[in-house]
Amino acid sequence: MGNPLLDISATVTPEFLEKFGLDANNQILAEEKHMPIYEELVASFSPDFIAGGATQNSIRVAQWMLQSPGATSYMGCVGKDSYADTLKAKAEEGGTKVEYMVDESTPTGTCAVLITGTDRSLVANISAANNYKEEHLADVGMPLVEEADLVYISGFFLTVSPPSIVTVGKHVAEKNKTMCVNLAAPFICEFFKDPLMDAINYADIVFGNETEFASFGKAQGYDTEDLSEIALRITRLPKANAGKKRLAIVTQGKDPTIIACDGEVRKYPIAELAADKIVDTNGAGDAWVGGFIAAYSLNKNIEECTKAASYAAAVIIQQSGCTYPEKPDYSL
Repeated sequence: MGNPLLDISATVTPEFLEKFGLDANNQILAEEKHMPIYEELVASFSPDFIAGGATQNSIRVAQWMLQSPGATSYMGCVGKDSYADTLKAKAEEGGTKVEYMVDESTPTGTCAVLITGTDRSLVANISAANNYKEEHLADVGMPLVEEADLVYISGFFLTVSPPSIVTVGKHVAEKNKTMCVNLAAPFICEFFKDPLMDAINYADIVFGNETEFASFGKAQGYDTEDLSEIALRITRLPKANAGKKRLAIVTQGKDPTIIACDGEVRKYPIAELAADKIVDTNGAGDAWVGGFIAAYSLNKNIEECTKAASYAAAVIIQQSGCTYPEKPDYSL
């Protein structure tokens, strides 16, 4: 469950960035002055259209790794427009079942991915994704949740519908399923502390990168900046389903992944990849999570899950955008 965005990706000129006051390697939310950028991209640069949004990226990668049609499903809010039709078609290509809520009054969320050399400038217009409602969860979403063994929600969704996260969390805890939550971004840890803590109460697995875990520790007033210690403290936070141990997982790019559970911390290596093979690091973290939850859903051990996650991330960063070959060269 998350914020579906249609990525509109194209190689552009430095002058195009300058026209809209953009930096070559940055991520921003669109302001009014950026709104014409999407139509101009389509009109002038023959862009690629890719199903995007952090949670949707992860679930698509999980589906790709599992290679079993209908193994995954996804919900979020879109508009009633051609972008929504394209987004749904792209999201379902790999076998993910998509059930979007449709807001007829607001356009589908988009993200301009502006490529100059090896740099990527991202301009996101969240739009309809902000408007997901509990009514859709009750009518359409919960049947999907009831069928699922594992649920994944990014912290970005905390800005949209915290009550929906709590509803899902209660179901997962009561049925002894697995709930996964991603810290998502430093601003989530800093400015959405209460709904984030509510979500972590139901979380069996908490994902995040090194910056996000550091921000979480600072926001919570922890007397340490040590990532392993912060991860351990997250595992000890109150938990609705106290019978299951919580994992806290800190990804660190090419550096080893830190995983805390049951009072212990272990580090797991990332698959090495030559620098000249890296095309686009955007989506690497999303892909890592997708590979991990795919393996975890098949009851693989933690080491096997991290290997699957590392493989998925390595594949995605050799592509432009969160895309992948037809089938993985990896067996779960």
